[in-house]
Amino acid sequence: MINNHFQHIILQATGASALEELETIQNLWSGYGRIVRIGLKDSDYSTVVVKHVRLPENDHHPRGWNTDLSHQRKLHSYQVETHWYQQWSHRCDAACRIPQCLALEKQGDEVLMVLEDMDESGFPERKSAVTWDELTACIKWLANFHANFLGEKPTGLWTVGTYWHLDTRPDELKVLTDKSLKNSARAIDQLLQNSPFQTLVHGDAKLANFCFSPNGKQVAAVDFQYVGGGCGMKDLAYFIGSCLYEEDCEQLETQLLDTYFDELRQAIARYNKPQNADEVEANWRALFPVAWTDFHRFLKGWSPGHWKINSYSERLARQVVKQLNQ
Repeated sequence: MINNHFQHIILQATGASALEELETIQNLWSGYGRIVRIGLKDSDYSTVVVKHVRLPENDHHPRGWNTDLSHQRKLHSYQVETHWYQQWSHRCDAACRIPQCLALEKQGDEVLMVLEDMDESGFPERKSAVTWDELTACIKWLANFHANFLGEKPTGLWTVGTYWHLDTRPDELKVLTDKSLKNSARAIDQLLQNSPFQTLVHGDAKLANFCFSPNGKQVAAVDFQYVGGGCGMKDLAYFIGSCLYEEDCEQLETQLLDTYFDELRQAIARYNKPQNADEVEANWRALFPVAWTDFHRFLKGWSPGHWKINSYSERLARQVVKQLNQ
């Protein structure tokens, strides 16, 4: 249950006279709390979504990665998300729509985030498979997000965004049996970090973190625990891999990249960014297979039998490693 103090914060933030817990939307990874839908009385909002973070009583992790490092990474991720909503989130507009944050509160080892309910705001659909329109809506969201924050220093966020970043994942690297990939891991990371065009990346831009309008043409994104600095291709490669099988990844690669860069070009102009769109595209296009390989490196160490480890990923990784070794 949400304690009295946190209930008071929710009532205060929404102007409601009473609240009730309607449902648990999901439990947070490894028992770190839950996301709950709250019904409100006498408020402008009929419902809100509350992310309630509590440190777990026991350190049981579904894949056994319950090290102190893993615990520290998760703790930091909630600090980052809180800071994101405090200092950065107001800069997202309709082209990279996210939930409005109504209140943030910390008490002891608990954190409360009171967020706009995207279901109520016209984004009630979640997808486990996508049409072309739905796929491009997400890709355009990413392009706008990356253009919006192009050239920004990730103050208060992860210095290097994404949950699979090499420096935060030594355990997975240690057990990686693909020797050539293991030996190239640092160089792959450096290639991405050395791109002159850094932005903020969402850091966990999988299909499950997008909320769709009923017609599938508009999306909003949630879950900003791993937002931080990086090359935009990290989000794009991870997103495409989260919703397409290998044949589609291969067949649609050029079309998907073209869609992203067309939107990025328009967004760079719309956000009045000083960067040259041609230069950004040339640099990032070349880094797409590198970003793909970076996630593939994490996945092979974390869960060697994962369905995303496929011949397309293996082929891209071999090409990248070969280029690095030349």
